[in-house]
Amino acid sequence: MDLFKTFFIVIKSIRLPDILDMAIIALMIFALLTWFKTRASRFVLIGIILLGCVYMAARFFQLYLTTIVLQGFFAILLFVLVVIFQEDLRGFFERLAMLGNIGKRNVPLSDLEKMAGIIAQTASNLAKKRVGALIVLAGKDPLERHISGGILLDGLISEPLLESIFDPHSIGHDGAVIINGTRMQMFGCHLPLSMETAKYGNMGLRHTAALGLAERVDALCIVISEERGTISVAQTETLTTIPNAAALHEVVEQFYMRKSPTQESHPAFMWVKENTPEKIIALSLACIFWIIFGYQRDIVRRDFIVPLEYKNIPKNWQLNQPQATDVKVILQGPGQAFYLLDERSLKLSLDLSPIALKKNEFTLNKTMINVPSNLSVTEISPATIYIDASKLVALTLPVNIKTLNSLPGNVLLQKININPAHLSVLVDSKLEQEKINIETEPIDLQKVFFTTSFSAKIILPSGVYMQDGKTATVNVTVKVKKKYAT
Repeated sequence: MDLFKTFFIVIKSIRLPDILDMAIIALMIFALLTWFKTRASRFVLIGIILLGCVYMAARFFQLYLTTIVLQGFFAILLFVLVVIFQEDLRGFFERLAMLGNIGKRNVPLSDLEKMAGIIAQTASNLAKKRVGALIVLAGKDPLERHISGGILLDGLISEPLLESIFDPHSIGHDGAVIINGTRMQMFGCHLPLSMETAKYGNMGLRHTAALGLAERVDALCIVISEERGTISVAQTETLTTIPNAAALHEVVEQFYMRKSPTQESHPAFMWVKENTPEKIIALSLACIFWIIFGYQRDIVRRDFIVPLEYKNIPKNWQLNQPQATDVKVILQGPGQAFYLLDERSLKLSLDLSPIALKKNEFTLNKTMINVPSNLSVTEISPATIYIDASKLVALTLPVNIKTLNSLPGNVLLQKININPAHLSVLVDSKLEQEKINIETEPIDLQKVFFTTSFSAKIILPSGVYMQDGKTATVNVTVKVKKKYAT
């Protein structure tokens, strides 16, 4: 009974982000399973998974030595995976890059069936004549990285053209022909050689090259032996001898059907029908991983110091210092939710537009702070903020000149001019206008020996601000004349 109750609690706690989370993990697991199931390195992957199971069991039964040893192994596992699965990872990422080709129009199946007949008949003719040949039918994986050399052809496939290429007097007869759809793209190409030939006995160079390419991509490689006059097919890391042209025609036709499904079969339906066991395993593992690592069990409370942001300050209003710059916020939620929380993204925004209505007391609430959906605000301290603000009034006030010391003894002051003589400023409405004194920075008259003009900064008193917020300057001219001896 408790088990069912726990099950329903888990089901109720699943949110839309959790479903998306499990779906992404399931797709990743499914992609790995479908990719590695035909690769020889899958046994290494299975071994690593088994070691992972042993490690989890060792942790559960508190086997200290086993846990320590396996922890050291898993610490370098990433580098081990890159070295072991280097070629497989390249192919996997190339397959991901080819997803952009989904939806492109395929070659009609009737044309591909015709091509299958031409290829099978040509291979049979070459086998009877004991003429060696290597024909590569491209699949979905790109071949450029695995082939070298070759001559560009891009010709429509035909029996005479194929036979002429593998004629012993042809310059490209020792290489491979690359066929993509109904076109022969290149001939005279060199393929990578296989290192797994021991189980097939004594193999020629063409067979080794065909198997080497089949180990790396999903292409179909057809080999005609000039010594035995036999036809072999290399595909998915295996090399198989084909008895006759009819059997080869069937193999090629099936390859084309997998590459270009019939019009009646929508790609979505084909995807649902294929690899059903892998889909079930991937979905099951994704659910298990979510229950182990993602299921939000314990509720945690944590304190954060969050910056306070003031926004929508009405025009011609000024906040007087000091103001609160941050608040204490207590967040509550599952422990997993705090792992992905970026504390720098937390801020509390206070809307000050009501301040124009003389409202200086603001109550802080949960809607003012941005938090993830799986976390909630339980407390904000202080709960109330008092804002000291003043309305600014536009005024035009005279500028007074402030001087220091006296003129040198040999000169007389005639006049001091200032331009502009008045400035437009914003003044705190609480200030008494008649007591506001706007002055220049001190001007040292002792350094004036002749009529001089210079720029002087304006010193604004507290509560007075320039309308553009910039530092104001005025031009000051001190007119003097020389004293004459009497």
